[in-house]
Amino acid sequence: MVGMSLLAVAGCQDADGIISLFPKADAPIPPHIVKKMKEKGMTAAAPIMVRIFKEEDTLEVWKATHTGRYELLESYEICRWSGKLGPKFKEGDRQAPEGFYTVNPYQMNPKSSYYLSFNMGFPNAFDRAHERTGTHLMVHGACSSAGCYSMTDERIAEIYALARESFKGGQESFQIQAYPFRMTPENMARHRDSPHFEFWQMLKEGSDHFEITRYPPKIDVCDKRYVFNRVVEDEKAALKPTEPCPEMTMPDSLALAYSEKVSKDEKAFEEVLKKFAIRDLLAGRKPPTEGAVDQAATVAADPGAGEVTPAASAVTADGDVPVAAADGVPVPVPSPIAAAVAPVEQPRRNWLQRLFASKQ
Repeated sequence: MVGMSLLAVAGCQDADGIISLFPKADAPIPPHIVKKMKEKGMTAAAPIMVRIFKEEDTLEVWKATHTGRYELLESYEICRWSGKLGPKFKEGDRQAPEGFYTVNPYQMNPKSSYYLSFNMGFPNAFDRAHERTGTHLMVHGACSSAGCYSMTDERIAEIYALARESFKGGQESFQIQAYPFRMTPENMARHRDSPHFEFWQMLKEGSDHFEITRYPPKIDVCDKRYVFNRVVEDEKAALKPTEPCPEMTMPDSLALAYSEKVSKDEKAFEEVLKKFAIRDLLAGRKPPTEGAVDQAATVAADPGAGEVTPAASAVTADGDVPVAAADGVPVPVPSPIAAAVAPVEQPRRNWLQRLFASKQ
């Protein structure tokens, strides 16, 4: 009877309705997650990786399968993040970080005042190279944020348990990839005028590498930039965050796959820009460009012709090549593969004449 009384006092209901006597930091992975892992060929001890998307309020936990490649295990709604889209610059700006971060076992906090938490590792080498400051940037519970990514207590308990078990299984650290949004062509086009666009181009390359390999990219910093999956030609050369990058190469198979992806994404990105240009032209909000005239005329005759299928974004950190924005002003879009020429601006009267003529 004494044992039953203690159980009644100490026990609590978890998400699956199971009585638990475990301290919050030692709570087991919930049964529904265990079931999903088995279905996907994962073990509790397998390594994890985390992706965060601000605009979508989403935190994803990816986990290695028996093949070594990572698959999405679970998506969690972020309860709250502070600031706006863009990286964190300084202590007190209440911005949640964006970039690539590493979580080691010592960064896990089982005694957090926010239920449970782990430190993201801000500032990293990139942040320090840009003299960005901030401390105690966490993923935690309690649904309250002043620069952190806040989850509900139930969600952080699951995420914490997954990280804890991966460390027990031998993973030395896990990677967090924090993005402003899912980097689709439409999202990149929507934000092409942002002062953070060049920074997001760089993040997109890391995202592309993960999409191709389904394995956390090797991340270094040199010339105040992130570089991904690069091999230094001179073994004696050291990568230093604030100094120029030495000669580096990418494995041939990855370089080919990445080149093909960028080429494909460029076309999709340009189609999204055309869609935006057509929308603005037909709404009379902006003077047209030569490159959009014929397309706008086509859409005027057949509205369905302006639909674009979303695809991956055309961005990479290898260089800036101007392409035409909706108003004819070149915008920087990185591309080592293709170049586009900004179209010549045409008077609105001429465009209207051509549009009407096309409908006669």
